[in-house]
Amino acid sequence: MTAAEDRIAAPGTAEERWAAWLPGVDWPVWTPDPAWTRVAVCAAHPDDEVLGVGGVLALLATAGVQVDLVAVTDGEGSHPGSTVLTPTQLAGVRTAETAAALAALGVPARVVRLGLPDSGLAGREPELTALLADAVRGCDAVLAPWTGDAHPDHEAVGRAAVAAGSASGTPVWQYLVWAWHWATPGDARVPWATARTVALPAPVQAAKRAAVACFGSQVRPLGPAPADRAVLPPDVLAHFDRDREVLFR
Repeated sequence: MTAAEDRIAAPGTAEERWAAWLPGVDWPVWTPDPAWTRVAVCAAHPDDEVLGVGGVLALLATAGVQVDLVAVTDGEGSHPGSTVLTPTQLAGVRTAETAAALAALGVPARVVRLGLPDSGLAGREPELTALLADAVRGCDAVLAPWTGDAHPDHEAVGRAAVAAGSASGTPVWQYLVWAWHWATPGDARVPWATARTVALPAPVQAAKRAAVACFGSQVRPLGPAPADRAVLPPDVLAHFDRDREVLFR
């Protein structure tokens, strides 16, 4: 396990600390360009896009913007050693969960599945960059995991998206997933200076909550064995049940 992955495995920051800090920060509001017609969201694993920017995706869809979901892996590696599901079965479950979550958000996304190996993206980064460059071609903006999120797959997708966006002149906005767990308010490791905030109206927040719940394979144990534990326990899920989301450049 790498030092970055240790941060994910270690006990995290209670949501109460974030809830006390976030209302006091004075970040600019993130507003999509009215001229945008198509935005791509890149996800290393099924659920990343909903956890990080599910509310933003719902707002974009409501505004008539076409959302393209670039699903880099099918999430088959979330439960290594599972006694309940094989990796192939798990990939099928997680693909179906994504479809249900997008429906709950009201986002009729066009889904592009790259089929790269879960937990193996860092070793495929040149290929990943080329694939993302092709997948986001013609988009007005790209949303991707933060390059410092501590999960190797998230960071690889973030770097590849930034490279693909730079090559085409497309703005790339990054979102946090695991950093809400291991970071702390004001943490110097997080680029707060470039943060933008997005307010989520109550109906959008409720839709996101319903979408997150669609990922049953992640939010509930698959079975009683340790290898089948929930990947996203309640203390982690609490970070994604807020009235705002945050993006970075």
